[in-house]
Amino acid sequence: MVRADQRSGRGARSSVWLEGRAARRGGRGGGQPSGLDRERITGATVRLLDAEGLDRFSMRRLAAELQVTAMSVYWYVDTKDDLLELALDAVFGEPALPDPAADEDWRDQLRALAREYRALLVRHPWLSPLAGRYLNIGPNALAFSQVMQQVVRKTGLPARGLTGAISAVFQFVYGYGTIEGHFFARVASAGMTPDEYHRHAMSEVTRSPDAAEVIGESARVMEARGGDTVEEMMERDFTFALDLLVAGIEAMVARARED
Repeated sequence: MVRADQRSGRGARSSVWLEGRAARRGGRGGGQPSGLDRERITGATVRLLDAEGLDRFSMRRLAAELQVTAMSVYWYVDTKDDLLELALDAVFGEPALPDPAADEDWRDQLRALAREYRALLVRHPWLSPLAGRYLNIGPNALAFSQVMQQVVRKTGLPARGLTGAISAVFQFVYGYGTIEGHFFARVASAGMTPDEYHRHAMSEVTRSPDAAEVIGESARVMEARGGDTVEEMMERDFTFALDLLVAGIEAMVARARED
């Protein structure tokens, strides 16, 4: 199928949220298929991405899920990219956001935001590759970003350090949640529990003489860290790493006050 930007003779467009395209909720006008709307199509897209992953997603697969023709879907979105961008913003509406104006400690609010973002990345493993592909300026993503900025501003960091603090915390969460989400997806595809998969992987890798020393040291470190299950180990690591970042912010605030 010829892309809409090719039909119009224009270059690729940067975002579904620009040029008024996202506001077109009722289709392109007369003759659009009955029983469909932007919200239903986006919801089905999220479910398919969750169930089958980003690589298997296609407009034809989506149309089959909706029991319509692929052409019917194009009444509501111009391209597959538009639809993926809509799905990306839809899931950003899931996290429970703290109220930056509330009389709550910034540390608690920052930890809450970090945990919500981590859970979102684990729940939707396809989110992480899309988050860097699009501008991510939909209403839900912007609301999340606004709260993030307001909470970090409450730390007392000088304005010049705010973006660095946001990057330190949320790039860490992005990386942690991405790897965790991919791990759980791999576990599910292998038909194992996380603990079974972990034991199997550790057993297999220790058969390699080159890996034995490194794996042995890693095992000692993991034993010191504690945790009887994979979930407990991941939770302890995440909590400790987040505490390190919070402590770093506190130290930088104290340094700024001394300057």
